Amino acid sequence: MSKASTTEHEQTLNTYQDFEDLWNGNLSKLDVVAESITFYNPSLPEGELHGREAFEAYLRKVRSAFPDWYVVADDLLVGDGIVMKEWTITGTHEGEFKGVPPTGREIEFKGMGKDIIADGKVQEQRLYHNPQGVPEQLGLTED
Repeated sequence: MSKASTTEHEQTLNTYQDFEDLWNGNLSKLDVVAESITFYNPSLPEGELHGREAFEAYLRKVRSAFPDWYVVADDLLVGDGIVMKEWTITGTHEGEFKGVPPTGREIEFKGMGKDIIADGKVQEQRLYHNPQGVPEQLGLTED
């Protein structure tokens, strides 16, 4: 691997780590998100949102509902400005979530993601997970 590609690899990995820190509550890392980010998530009403402001608002809602929301990358594959990952998220429902008052229940769910990083910013994030996982764990679905 050439020095240039190693540097690009390290830069991509560092940007990803800042992004994970952002998800884990370090909102000072918001500048790692591109102004024009596209965020795909099957649990969103429209399946996606666009722009840093919309992403920040979504992240703040999630962290308000689950103040201890924590993402762990179980496995990473990094190359050419793309981060593929398997992840686990945990949290405790302590605030309103999609109109549902706090249940105090703990959640844990797994998924996969693809982040596209360029110029030191996350340009796009695609999450893949079962969107019924969290509502089921919160007791919001019928058995």
